[in-house]
Amino acid sequence: MFPLQISQVSENALIIYCADQIDPKNSSYIANFSQQISLTFSTQLFEITPSYTSILIEFDLLKIQFISLKKALINLANQLDSLPTTSANCITLPVYYHQDVAPDLHNIAKQKALNVAELIEIHSQRNYTVCAIGFSPGFAFLGTVDEKIQMPRLAKPRLRIPAGSVGIADQQTAVYPDSSPGGWQIIGNCPIPLFDPNAQPMMPYAIGDTVKFNPISKSEFLSLGGTICQNWK
Repeated sequence: MFPLQISQVSENALIIYCADQIDPKNSSYIANFSQQISLTFSTQLFEITPSYTSILIEFDLLKIQFISLKKALINLANQLDSLPTTSANCITLPVYYHQDVAPDLHNIAKQKALNVAELIEIHSQRNYTVCAIGFSPGFAFLGTVDEKIQMPRLAKPRLRIPAGSVGIADQQTAVYPDSSPGGWQIIGNCPIPLFDPNAQPMMPYAIGDTVKFNPISKSEFLSLGGTICQNWK
């Protein structure tokens, strides 16, 4: 087990290092630890930001000091095994895998000596763990992608990736919740909105949850509100 490390990063922020390498197995621990921190210190913290191997905490200096919080966090970590665990959700997202919305689909299949149907099957048959959320609101880093279809980021990022684009970058896959620049290799599109600041919750998943992709037809994609991108830059 990686020894827990807690470091102060600013006057009112600290970071907890829970692991020393990226592994989806760590996500369940980090998700559970984050939830227990939130329950235990609900009135003393401003923000809890879990990630691949760490948890960033911003705390209220008027209510708790770094040394006291550090000691309390170590005690909480030691009790974690005896506390209720966070139940992870499994979210299924529809994806239209087609060159209409996926400029890299055929090229990846060719480079990996696969046909497109095989690539789609490999990508969609796996359950992916939400390892981190960032880059943009609702952007979930999902791991891990089967070695047979892992691809590096593009050497030159595109200026605009349409919302819903499903991409691969090395061991990770993800869905772009909004239109933005990006360098992931795009193999499909999900027509379901993944971030709404006015909704509760704002996104359908949290760290530690799992995501599975369900291939859909063009007609299903369009009926769910999907659009075909005509201009990839």
